[in-house]
Amino acid sequence: MMVETADDISTRCGFVALIGAPNVGKSTLVNALVGSKVTIVSRKVQTTRALIRGIVVEGQSQIILVDTPGIFAPKRRLDRAMVSTAWSGAHDADLVCVLLDARAGIDEEADTILNKLGSVAHPKILVINKVDLVAREKLLLLAQAANARLPFEQTFMISAMSGDGVDDLRRALAEAVPPGPFHYPEDQMSDAPIRHLAAEITREKIYRKLHQELPYQSTVETDTWTERKDKSVRIEQTIFVERESQRKIVLGKGGATIKAIGADARREIAEIVGQPVHLFLFVKVRDGWGDDPERYREMGLEFPKE
Repeated sequence: MMVETADDISTRCGFVALIGAPNVGKSTLVNALVGSKVTIVSRKVQTTRALIRGIVVEGQSQIILVDTPGIFAPKRRLDRAMVSTAWSGAHDADLVCVLLDARAGIDEEADTILNKLGSVAHPKILVINKVDLVAREKLLLLAQAANARLPFEQTFMISAMSGDGVDDLRRALAEAVPPGPFHYPEDQMSDAPIRHLAAEITREKIYRKLHQELPYQSTVETDTWTERKDKSVRIEQTIFVERESQRKIVLGKGGATIKAIGADARREIAEIVGQPVHLFLFVKVRDGWGDDPERYREMGLEFPKE
């Protein structure tokens, strides 16, 4: 008779890549699965640059979610880096969740993704999101059409926004990840360092406020993070732009724009850390940061050679 030791307790752990077109709801799904806001949800497309992971513990399983940038037609070097990162996330993961928007169906972007996924050897799960907005007959036809294109292990119909169907998906992912020890402490909801997450929040607020005048020409770094005796946090961040004219846009007349950006970012960071936050923003010009490999590494992206 074999005696079970503590080492024999069967835990499972694995990486799950979420692949889908922009605005299909990947970030919302990560938040719904984890049960806490760990990545930036934006109404604008292409705002998730880095591979920010959410970590879910379900029973004896740990699921590490790789939230990839939305797949879109790349035009600039930064766009190419984001798309290439998304695909490397799919190839490196233990299994792939393919998200389709129930309303959009298999549109041009989804078609491109399904074609490319043929080269990814890992098991694939189809997740049709926003099902509350579409008639049941249309959903079944979409599920049949997608499964005719690729061999999906399972298909789930969910609404990431309302949480409908998310529990079933979470349980299925917990069973599908391979046996193995947990990679992260159980209380660690996201391995994105909080400083990086705070920088992403500020960058997203800049994008929301200035996306017409300043499309993607800025990056944010958290310089200092100081826990104070009164249980508040003092954060200093630098916003880098490429030209002096852009610096003036970020500052705004009499500093009004940066003040508004800072207030929005401070509120959201405080909500996530659960502490009062004092946020200080500085704007500096850094020529050609869009062509600097070091900046890409900081954002968790591969630097495209051309």
